[in-house]
Amino acid sequence: MNLAQADAAPITLRAPTAEDGAAVYELIAQCPPLDTNSMYCNLLQSSHFSDTSVAAELDEDIVGFISGYVLPKQPDTLFIWQVAVGEKARGQGLASRMLRDILQRPACQQVKYIETTITPDNRASWALFESLANKLSAQLNHSVMFDRQQHFAGQHETEMLVKIGPINS
Repeated sequence: MNLAQADAAPITLRAPTAEDGAAVYELIAQCPPLDTNSMYCNLLQSSHFSDTSVAAELDEDIVGFISGYVLPKQPDTLFIWQVAVGEKARGQGLASRMLRDILQRPACQQVKYIETTITPDNRASWALFESLANKLSAQLNHSVMFDRQQHFAGQHETEMLVKIGPINS
């Protein structure tokens, strides 16, 4: 840690609110290769899924965001939709910290599995979820969820379903 980081204000984690939707939209737009959704979608993520999502705040700015939800037909599975960490918050383990924050919430008491999708070339996301599986002493398995040709009409990379678990929460 350099001196600038040591003197910096701490990053706080909290449940997002609808008022965070616009800031989340801007953050995600600044975090390629993440797909931008509509601002309305980010408003819904920040309000409807606030129990299973997290906003990371530094000096009143949203510098990190994870959207997730418990699968309706699988209450033991948390699906992580997107992980975004802004440039000024990178290199501090924030994504891992945000994931652990969500897993410790009452809404995740029954969670035994974590799922997400990752494109084959997104090394940062693979490293994050491989590290999480390792920290949780859980298996990580993957398979094709949405195929480039079959589901995306050739306009998006294949999304691999990554499943971690079972975990002990």
